[in-house]
Amino acid sequence: MKRTVIFSMLLCAFFMANAQEKQQITKTGWNFGGLPTITFDSDLGFQYGAMVNVYHYGDGSRFPKYNHSLYFEVSRFTKGSGINRFFYDSDKLIEGLQTSLDLSYLSDQAYDFFGFNGYDAVYQPDWIDQEASAYKTRMYYKYDRKLFRAKLDLQGKLAGNFRWTTGFNFQNFKVDEIDRDKFNKGKDENDKDYLKPIDGLYTIYKNLGIINTEEKDGGFVPTFKAGLVFDTRDNRPNPMKGVWTEAVIEVAPKILGAESYFTRATFIHRQYFTIVPKDLSLVYRLAYQTTLGGDVPFFYKSQVMTSFMTGALSEGLGGGKTVRGILRNRVIGDGFFYGNLEARWKFVHFQFIKNNFYLGLNGFMDFGRITKKVEIPSSIIAANPLLFKSDAEKFHTTYGAGLRIVMNENFVIAVDYGRAMDEQDGKSGMYIGLNYLF
Repeated sequence: MKRTVIFSMLLCAFFMANAQEKQQITKTGWNFGGLPTITFDSDLGFQYGAMVNVYHYGDGSRFPKYNHSLYFEVSRFTKGSGINRFFYDSDKLIEGLQTSLDLSYLSDQAYDFFGFNGYDAVYQPDWIDQEASAYKTRMYYKYDRKLFRAKLDLQGKLAGNFRWTTGFNFQNFKVDEIDRDKFNKGKDENDKDYLKPIDGLYTIYKNLGIINTEEKDGGFVPTFKAGLVFDTRDNRPNPMKGVWTEAVIEVAPKILGAESYFTRATFIHRQYFTIVPKDLSLVYRLAYQTTLGGDVPFFYKSQVMTSFMTGALSEGLGGGKTVRGILRNRVIGDGFFYGNLEARWKFVHFQFIKNNFYLGLNGFMDFGRITKKVEIPSSIIAANPLLFKSDAEKFHTTYGAGLRIVMNENFVIAVDYGRAMDEQDGKSGMYIGLNYLF
């Protein structure tokens, strides 16, 4: 998805022009960072709105660690999609517990769907290229998705640096074919952007029975999780040293109207090394997630488990939170492995409007692959060679670079650009949002 954020680029240039090296200011009480949301997508239109992150540092004795963090975002795309989100994080709300709460309503009129099992699902770029002779529709790999989410996570201390973690995540998905009438509004049939009544991949998967009738329209998914966390990080937003490892089991029981039962497990290891004190670090993340039992609905297979969300969504593989540079949701299956290697450099520190800032650059390499495939009958694979290949899956690899604009160590504006190393994964991706990847 191609995006530009002119405001962030101008802000970066202004900061660099006015940078002043000074001793860090210790913040106390309430502080906030806010930005207008200004992006553009050729199918979704302009995004407009605002995001605000409010921090409470108490008497400042723990700075840059905060007592409370409250994040608000309300934004809309001119063609109807939107983000409505509240996120709260604190280790002071309940003494001795880390409490995180997320309430979100997310609508996406062009949600990416490229099939299952990575390279076993053939990507045909000419089918969505309006200049190609094989063009079908630019919405071939899209469907309409609306998601309501209520998520509560708790962590408490065990021995040493070990913590227990638990929580619940109630999500309600509504899935449908794209709204052609809405995208065609104001266009006639001779307009090159006019969407003709051609089935996309989501509809084809339904017709082939790969997506069954019970889950084709979405559904309610309640999940409960429990696990262990080992954490020695020196700073949560951007650690310079330490380890952050977690092992979690997630269970989705058939309660409250849920349509299916399943159990999944994830193991994530993150490690941080200081190369130059305070300014340069080398970090990596390795993660493995798999289905242990039951049937994960097709619309939930893209959800990536994590104990702490750094953005509105945690899904992939592919996109801004997992493997940057490949198509969003390009690598979907019942089990997968992924990793990220990243060098982070804080190249200038300064003070502005009585707050601490730094600018950072990062270079990265990301990778991932399916480890447990979604079962698709061999007869369907053989009958549809333009859609499927057998045993084609291998590692998906990308590389890229990014920019960070950071206020008071915690409010992080993030811009990443990644390039895919295989044309079956697309060409590249630009991601603009908040926070370091991990």
